[in-house]
Amino acid sequence: MRRTRMGSAVVAALGAGVLLAGCGLTSGSPLVDDVQPGTIGKGLPLKGADLTVTSKEFTEQLVLGQILGLAFKAAGANVLDRTGIQGSIGGREAVRSGDADVMYEYTGTAWITYLGNDKPIADPRQQWEAVRDADAKNGITWLPPAELNNTYALAMNQANAKKYGTKTLSDVAALSQKDPSAATVCVESEFASRDDGLNGMKKAYGMNIPASGVSKMDGGIIYTEVSKGSSCTYGEVFTTDGRIKAMNLSVMADDQHFFPNYNVAPEINTKALKKYPAMAAVLEPITKKLNNTMARELNAKVDVDGEDPHAVAKDWMVKEGFIKEG
Repeated sequence: MRRTRMGSAVVAALGAGVLLAGCGLTSGSPLVDDVQPGTIGKGLPLKGADLTVTSKEFTEQLVLGQILGLAFKAAGANVLDRTGIQGSIGGREAVRSGDADVMYEYTGTAWITYLGNDKPIADPRQQWEAVRDADAKNGITWLPPAELNNTYALAMNQANAKKYGTKTLSDVAALSQKDPSAATVCVESEFASRDDGLNGMKKAYGMNIPASGVSKMDGGIIYTEVSKGSSCTYGEVFTTDGRIKAMNLSVMADDQHFFPNYNVAPEINTKALKKYPAMAAVLEPITKKLNNTMARELNAKVDVDGEDPHAVAKDWMVKEGFIKEG
């Protein structure tokens, strides 16, 4: 899964030394792009600053990590690129310890995985505020969140969308009550067994999906099967996955807000932010531009078209006018 959800006891048991030894922070490369300020970084407010950016290893995180690095580079900083750390814990610990200065992280991951809470907060802003307040004692500052919310959803192909007309999970529930054989789903094994996955969704929405209507498979296969629409009508997807756009899938709205919010926001080492407070102003307009549509487009460029995450991030930053090529 893209966002590791370890229990708080497991997280507490992992020592910082173990985490850092396995997260690749002994390596990294300077960002050498010749970029100049656009709408951000005017006056080079970070000139002379030495900043390290990090990220997890999946596509969206790699792109977001490159966006961070390019933003700081354009603002005058010397940037060390240590993106692509495997798993969630390594990047988090790097920022907390000061081995990295900043990463884009997900509020739901922090609230559930790092801070050990069982129940998500339905309101996205309140979820972020709770994370921000709880993490202050950990030496981590959370800047305001983006609209981008990489959470779970059900999706279907356009033929089935036209046939059944469902647009929300409540619509899926109504269909499952009317015609259980039509509301078939393809899901990952873990999602099928989790209370905050299929079981919880069925209970929250009152879905009548029998065991015979659930097909368990690898996450990558789900997109293919849903695109075909033959073995299942709906499939478990992540809301910012590039394959949604590439395969022209229709995503069901979580109208009762069952799934946790995974809004992305800058997670910064507090000491680093106090030393270089201009980081916040540099990132603010970029974060405001991050949404699910943008994420799907950029993720698809990497996962579907085979482009390099750094090039995709740079092209987007230039297109949006945030930076200029030197």
